[in-house]
Amino acid sequence: MTSVLFGKDILHVKDIKLEHISLILETASRFEQVLASGGRLKNMDGKVLAILFYEPSTHTRLTFETAMIRLGGNVVSTLQGILTSSAVKGETLYDTGKMISGYADIAVIRHMQPGSARELADGATIPVINGGDGSRQHPTQALVDIYTIQKERGRLNNLAVTLAGDLKNGRTVHSLSWLLGKYGPRFYFVSPEELRMPAEITQSLRDDGIEVVETDNIAEAASKSDVLYMTRLQKERFEDLSLYERLKGSHIINYELIEKSKSGITIMHPLPRTDEIDREIDNYEGAAYFRQAANGGLVRMAIIALLTGCE
Repeated sequence: MTSVLFGKDILHVKDIKLEHISLILETASRFEQVLASGGRLKNMDGKVLAILFYEPSTHTRLTFETAMIRLGGNVVSTLQGILTSSAVKGETLYDTGKMISGYADIAVIRHMQPGSARELADGATIPVINGGDGSRQHPTQALVDIYTIQKERGRLNNLAVTLAGDLKNGRTVHSLSWLLGKYGPRFYFVSPEELRMPAEITQSLRDDGIEVVETDNIAEAASKSDVLYMTRLQKERFEDLSLYERLKGSHIINYELIEKSKSGITIMHPLPRTDEIDREIDNYEGAAYFRQAANGGLVRMAIIALLTGCE
């Protein structure tokens, strides 16, 4: 039976339906069980994943590569993006999409420009995954986060969730708020005034009946939350570095904060972290961010297999 995701792109979380989420999570869980029992997967045997990363990445790129390899497939990539691709010669992403469709079965792109994944997909005849476009979207990370929350909390419905840090520029929190909003959470958006969640996202959530509290008091929000999702300040997206220097360290997770938080609170972070989570928190039982990172490979395995019709 052909998957409902077969042949589709994943470019924006708005395009992901509840049935898609359930299918991805179920498939990731099944893959996890196979790997945990020492089994091997060959879903993508003979298939090729093209990785087009025009912006630095460690976690996302490596999890996509690992996902494809664990499915028995192969990877081709542009490790330095614009410096080593035909983009330096003026090739458009539309034409790149046309070109890679001739030798790859699926592609993932990360780019500094919003809308870049859409441009690549417009030219491609193979499924395209948005691995991050500027400060706009990171849909597969949101799916990883959803999978992690379900594993850590045992449910997705009716949770109180704090999203904290650089909510203006953080594409992970943009995507997660849209996606988790489908499950009726209560959101606390914690940030300095200058880094608030874009108004279009906040208003859209409220229009859908989601309770959203905007504050700069992380302790108060954490005291009422099941999940605290922390993000770093996106230094590379600040036009005024003096503003970055002034705002960095505005919110930090340490044991003093944990003691004020709701009992058993789950701590998440898309990584990399800078100074916003003390290393001592790594020993806290509810610190889920490295488990969250490990989940990335499983969820991306599911996405790759489902989009290509190999599952």
